Amino acid sequence: MIRMKLLLALVSVSALTACATTTPAPTLRGKVSSSAGWGESRSAYGQFLAGQAALQSGASGQAASYFDEALQLGEDPGVIGERAFTAALLAGDVQRAATIAPHEPDTNENARRLGALTQAIDLLAQGKGRDAKALLQAQTIGFPHRPAVVLLAPWLAAATGDTDGAVTRPELQGDRFVQFFGQLSQAKLYERAKRYDEAETDYKALMAVEPVRALFTLDYGEFLERRKRAADAVMLYDSGLAIDATDQGLIRARARAVARGGPPAMDTVRQGAAHVLVACAATFASEHQSQFSLAYLRLALRLDPKRDDAWLLVGEMLAQDDDETGAREAYAKVPAGSTRYVAAQTKLAWSYQTAGDKTKAIAVAQQAAAAAPTDRDAQVGYADVLRANERWAETVAVLDPLIVAEAAKPDWRLLYMRGIALERANRWSDSERDLRAALALSPNEPDLLNYLGYSWIDRGERLPEAIAMVQKAVEARPQSGAMLDSLGWGYYRQGDFKTAVAKLEQAVELEPGDPDVNGHLGDAYWRIGRTVEARYQWQRVLSLEPDEKQKLDAEAKLKNGLNGPPAKIASTR
Repeated sequence: MIRMKLLLALVSVSALTACATTTPAPTLRGKVSSSAGWGESRSAYGQFLAGQAALQSGASGQAASYFDEALQLGEDPGVIGERAFTAALLAGDVQRAATIAPHEPDTNENARRLGALTQAIDLLAQGKGRDAKALLQAQTIGFPHRPAVVLLAPWLAAATGDTDGAVTRPELQGDRFVQFFGQLSQAKLYERAKRYDEAETDYKALMAVEPVRALFTLDYGEFLERRKRAADAVMLYDSGLAIDATDQGLIRARARAVARGGPPAMDTVRQGAAHVLVACAATFASEHQSQFSLAYLRLALRLDPKRDDAWLLVGEMLAQDDDETGAREAYAKVPAGSTRYVAAQTKLAWSYQTAGDKTKAIAVAQQAAAAAPTDRDAQVGYADVLRANERWAETVAVLDPLIVAEAAKPDWRLLYMRGIALERANRWSDSERDLRAALALSPNEPDLLNYLGYSWIDRGERLPEAIAMVQKAVEARPQSGAMLDSLGWGYYRQGDFKTAVAKLEQAVELEPGDPDVNGHLGDAYWRIGRTVEARYQWQRVLSLEPDEKQKLDAEAKLKNGLNGPPAKIASTR
């Protein structure tokens, strides 16, 4: 996924103020039957309101059904039609969306622009490239769809047999995104025209731009493989793997090139146009314009239904809108054997975990790990789901071989994850070894500084060093309530109760719903004689869904208060 991550960081488009997510609820322009009351579930207006609610909640498929019903029952061809179009497109029914796309002069201009683009893509998907090209040339489609229209132009030219138009590089003044992806399209279309030297000139130009090199390494390598230059392709893939050794796309491409396997075919016209749309979707996603992003992904999939990166992103978009059913359906579209299968299955597992179906989450993650035993991401994903379910020993067992395999170049993140699991499994000496090793590799990582520092504080060990570490973490993340709690607890364990109270009060402001933080503040209040406030904090712990140990601890303090030296409180962080 490194190429998609880089793409998200490549450009920053202007704020899309016309995005549907910020559009106020409209007033219907046309007539609504006077016999249709608001409370009638099958009235046009009732279906319209239901569709609006469904669309705003992310249930675009359900919204499309409501709006279609409203169109059949009502007499308003305007806003209901616009919303029906939007819902159908977001639900993935591009053919239906193209049929009902708004085009009347009094409809919303942004909806008309997206409607025209949708109709053009649907025509291209039907093999009617000439009609698609004519449709887009017949009108000026501006913000925010102009980059897509410009980038699609050479592919539409190719669809009509216009070779010269196909290899004309698309440009949009001042737009780096169009510059880079326009050059990629030109390279691909030069190859289709058998103008290989010119294609390679474009690829080399893209490789020379360091910030975007990783985006296009795989495309260039596949070109080299098709030119029967496998050794050059291997060298190129190696340069990409030097940046990200875990990139499964590059790993598989390198293995294929080494074995002199058959390289991927050139993009078809539809696949090339779909690539453009996915790239545009990523720019919208980078600006948190989820509806535009999802719309473009749906258009891309109309052209190339097997595009796995698009299905993965659709799943992410739907999950963000709390449409878990739709998200799971999208993740399931990514087949085993795809370079994105592990990512899709990992996200599928977390969708079940978030929904509270922990058994299913573990089963999906385990299945993905078993299907890809040599895939590092699959094993780490499985370990992470086990960790989330407090299956500490199993987490350690999954991580052990990964850490051994990377002994020559250890990853602090794996050591940190295993260190946490070992600590929770009451194997402190082993945990401390991992945490200290991780800290040696990444000495400024706030989470790591906080975890090891808090662990020492909790045990009353190395207090000055531990407090200094947590202070460093707090300086890096001053708005972290958990880290301020660690710092306050460090002062508490040192006996500096006044400073502890000050820090813990800040922590409670930032983490008011955390039982541990509230309990710590109660303890500190008690030590400086503010016993009423202490009891209030302990009572509050009981209202915050504490675990059994937190509950028993708070109840004991409410009954007996604190006596003797500061009590040792078990770590839950």
